[in-house]
Amino acid sequence: MTASIVYTGNLRCEAEHVQSKTITETDAPTDNRGKGEKFSPTDLLCVSVATCMLTTMAIKAGDLQVDITDAKADVTKHMFSNPRRVGKIEVMVTLPPNGNERDRKVLEKTGDNCPVIKSIHPDIELVINYKWG
Repeated sequence: MTASIVYTGNLRCEAEHVQSKTITETDAPTDNRGKGEKFSPTDLLCVSVATCMLTTMAIKAGDLQVDITDAKADVTKHMFSNPRRVGKIEVMVTLPPNGNERDRKVLEKTGDNCPVIKSIHPDIELVINYKWG
């Protein structure tokens, strides 16, 4: 088992990561009856894209001996309706000016093919940009 989730009331959940015992709380967004005081489940979907990209890029960067410490990803979620869903995810990845052109292309390809991106429904538009330096 990966996680155990409990609905705690008021449109909130607590998810416990079984291995580490860490807790992540969610709240419904303000445009869907929530208070927006925590990540919403759809926010976490978008955050998962960006954190997976950075994590897989960091693994590959280690293989390439390229330091990407302090790399950053900014994520924008776009909700669509009928049915209500995440319709578009924009990710801007900013990386330190390390590595040569070949390494950078390899790292970008790695980010573009992370496991979460490969798990996203094809109807969700992904807009991914990279900025080095």
